[in-house]
Amino acid sequence: MTMQLSTPQTVARRWGQRLLSVALTGAFCWTNALGQQPEKSATPPPAQAAAPAKAPAAPPAAASTPSDANSQIFKIQVNEVPLIFTVTDRRGHYIPNLNQNDFALLDNQKAPAKVDSFHQQINLPLRVGIVVDASSSIRSRFQFEQQSAIEFLLQVLKARADRAFVMGFDVTPTVTADWTNDMDTLETGVNKLSPGGGTALFDAVYTACRSKLLSERGPEPVRKAIILISDGDDNQSRVYLPEAIKECERADTIIYAISTNWTPSRGPGDKVLESLSTETGGETFYPPSVEDMAVSFKAIEEELRSQYALVYTPADFTADGSFRTIYLYCYDRRYQVHARKGYFATGQ
Repeated sequence: MTMQLSTPQTVARRWGQRLLSVALTGAFCWTNALGQQPEKSATPPPAQAAAPAKAPAAPPAAASTPSDANSQIFKIQVNEVPLIFTVTDRRGHYIPNLNQNDFALLDNQKAPAKVDSFHQQINLPLRVGIVVDASSSIRSRFQFEQQSAIEFLLQVLKARADRAFVMGFDVTPTVTADWTNDMDTLETGVNKLSPGGGTALFDAVYTACRSKLLSERGPEPVRKAIILISDGDDNQSRVYLPEAIKECERADTIIYAISTNWTPSRGPGDKVLESLSTETGGETFYPPSVEDMAVSFKAIEEELRSQYALVYTPADFTADGSFRTIYLYCYDRRYQVHARKGYFATGQ
C-alpha cells in the first residue's frame, strides 16, 4: 500500500478511509505530519504483534534530571505513547538519518490515530542499573564479572549527566551503591560484592525495576537500562521470568546482558538472558574475555546514546490497565528495529 500524505486540513476527512484500508490489509503506513512525500511501499506485517514489552504511557513525574542540548522535552498526554527505539544493520551497527516514512507501526494491531512527533535523539541522560550475579555458581567467573561492571562504568557513564546504581544478588538482591554519578562510589560498590548462596536472578531484575528504575522519571526523557552480568541460571526466585520481563516493561527499562558462559554451546541460562534482553528491546553479548568486552560496551553505548523518538496517539486507547502490543518495523528489511514490544494502558 503506497503511503499518501495529506495536509493537516484534510487528515481528519481521509483518516476513516485509511483505517478501513488497514483493517482489510493488516498493514499500516505512516501519516507524516510534516507533509513529506513518501517513497516506499509497505509489506503487510503479521496480524499478531510480537510478545509483551514495556512500560505504561503515563506522563513522567517531576524529578531533577540534567539537561542535554540535543534532547527535546516531551509533554505526554494520557493517551499519547512515547516510543524510543534504535535501528541496526545485520552486523549490529547503528543506522542514523532515517525518516518517519521509513517505518510502519501497529498499536494493538491497529494503525495509530496520528503521529505527534518523530525525530532522532542523541545523548539522552542515562539511568543504569549494574546488576551482578554474586551466587556460588558464578564463583570461578566472579572476578570477570567485577571487571566487566567496572569497565562498563568507566567506558560508558558520563559523570555530569548520567547516574547509576550497583546491585548484587544471590538468594536476595543487595544494593551496594545507590543512585550516583560518582565513579569512585560505584566502583567501591562493585568491589563490595562477593560470591555465595543460591541464584535468584528473576527476583533481582524484578526488584531493580520496581524499586529503583520505575520511579526514575523526569521533565525530559532519560534512557533507562539494566546491565545484567550473569550466566542466566536461576534456582531460587519467587517470581517467574515473564513477571520480571513485565516489570521491566512497566519501568520502561532495556536489559543488556553480558553472559559469563564461556562454553562454545549456548545453554539454558543463555536462553534466559536472550529472553530478558530481546523482550525489553536490548541484546545479549558473549565476550570471551575482559579485553573483548570493550567491543560489546561500545555497541551498548552506541544504542543508548543514539536513538529515534516517536510519540503517537493510539486509535482506540482506553486507560484500563491492559497490555497493548506494539509492532514496529523498517521497510528496508536489511535493518532491524530494537523497540519494546508493548505497554500497559494506564492513565493518570
